[in-house]
Amino acid sequence: MIKQVVTAFLALVSSVVLTAEPVSPSVSLAVVPSASPSVASSASLAVVPSASPSVASSASLAVGFAATVSQPTTDPVIMTVAGTPVLRSEFEYSYNKNNTDGVIDKKTVEEYVDLFINYKLKVQAALDARLDTTTAFRQEFAMYRDQQVVPTYVTDADMLAEAHRVYDETKADIGPDGLIRTAHILIRLPQKATAAQQQDARRRIDSIYTALQGGADFATLARQLSQDPGSAARGGLLGWAQRNRFVKEFEDAAFPLQPGQMSAPVLSPFGWHIILMKERKQLEPFEYHRENILRYLDQRDTRTRLATTRIEAAAKSAGITRQQVLRQRTDSLSAADPALRYLIQEYHDGLLLYEISNRTIWEPAANDDKALSVCFKKNRKKYQWDQPRFKGMVYHVKDPADVKAVVACVKKLKFSEWNEALRRTFNPDSIIRIRVEKGLFKQGDNALVDSLVFKVSPAAAAASADAQKPAAKYVPLKDYPIDRTYGKLLKRPEDYTDVRGLVTADLQDELERLWVADLRKRYDVTINDDILKTVNHHE
Repeated sequence: MIKQVVTAFLALVSSVVLTAEPVSPSVSLAVVPSASPSVASSASLAVVPSASPSVASSASLAVGFAATVSQPTTDPVIMTVAGTPVLRSEFEYSYNKNNTDGVIDKKTVEEYVDLFINYKLKVQAALDARLDTTTAFRQEFAMYRDQQVVPTYVTDADMLAEAHRVYDETKADIGPDGLIRTAHILIRLPQKATAAQQQDARRRIDSIYTALQGGADFATLARQLSQDPGSAARGGLLGWAQRNRFVKEFEDAAFPLQPGQMSAPVLSPFGWHIILMKERKQLEPFEYHRENILRYLDQRDTRTRLATTRIEAAAKSAGITRQQVLRQRTDSLSAADPALRYLIQEYHDGLLLYEISNRTIWEPAANDDKALSVCFKKNRKKYQWDQPRFKGMVYHVKDPADVKAVVACVKKLKFSEWNEALRRTFNPDSIIRIRVEKGLFKQGDNALVDSLVFKVSPAAAAASADAQKPAAKYVPLKDYPIDRTYGKLLKRPEDYTDVRGLVTADLQDELERLWVADLRKRYDVTINDDILKTVNHHE
């Protein structure tokens, strides 16, 4: 692995690090080396996962793992929720994290207590439902825990030592001849060139060489005559290179040259070259390249590679699994660093909170049409629009006979059934007879609706549009010359589907209120008021 890193870094040194104007070495000459929805209300107290689960396994992922770490006696219990003591430091961690200066709706400690308790009660409900035993939970929690713990196996000093190692091997690979930067002019010669082709190529390179000896500008002739397009555009300039980066014939002619010296024509498997030595140098000291090497190692995830090697070695030495090693490491780090302990616990609890909320609140509210309808009727006055809406469709047809056929197809159906009926009737296969835009439109959403339903002229629509949302412009559909609308104009929502998002949110709020009330009855909660008063006010 280290040899691969050195090889790649040599390429980096050659083409990027050592030059103010990065120039890629000519490929034609080089010997190329192998090379989720957010959590509402009290769910905001927890980190909500967004990454996809990764495969991991563990006999024990330590539900409430923080409790296994011995706590200092100066950290008293601030409350007990469902039989589980909560330390003052945990409450402070959560309170301070959710009440930073950038938070608009900051809470007092007393106001925050109820939110925190509700959060803890929901997590307890998830534990009682054994959601922490599911494969999906174990995999994702292990993934996150590993993200926090694995990097601790490699320190910055370790990375610096690795950087020194890469530098030292790079310097040894460069060798005493150092680095050279050349320019060249190439006249290509096919591998199976005929005698005539060989003579022509030699004649052309000799002519160029004569011109250069007579004082012609090398870069100008390279741009005009060189058949290496990559370097020709740069006046023949190649990147920095060390020994064994070019074909032998080119290298043998180039390395003896001093800056400013030019070779006679040189034949290589690629053709005839004239080589001009631009610069040569030894590799700069380590400190010159330090940041570039460290950045380079980070880009190749060297820290994780080194950490993985150490974890596997520790597991083999102790005769335990990788997951057991990481669990032990987590406990050790958590005992020494409360912030890390609570960060990992926050993610652990956030995963549970997300899943229990999804099962108990979000999915039931979103999918219970009967409950949504009841909620809408109960709060009908709450759902108002500031302007009318057109509930219907804009459709485009080829055949005039389809204008009435479309209306006949849907007029006796529910609005939600229109799409499928139209598809079956008019577009059952690859032949598309009609085009349809169906929805709930307000003025400005659709140019045809504005014109045909709201009776707004294009000029008036443009005048009333704002900079954030320019007026919609109608672009006729090719092959569908006939445009029509069908539907009805509504002053207010007629059922919950017209304001589904708002109704769903209200139903979720109601289910949340009932759920929290039930949790409060189901689990005991006690608060140590004297300790509560010391939050953020103690030694």
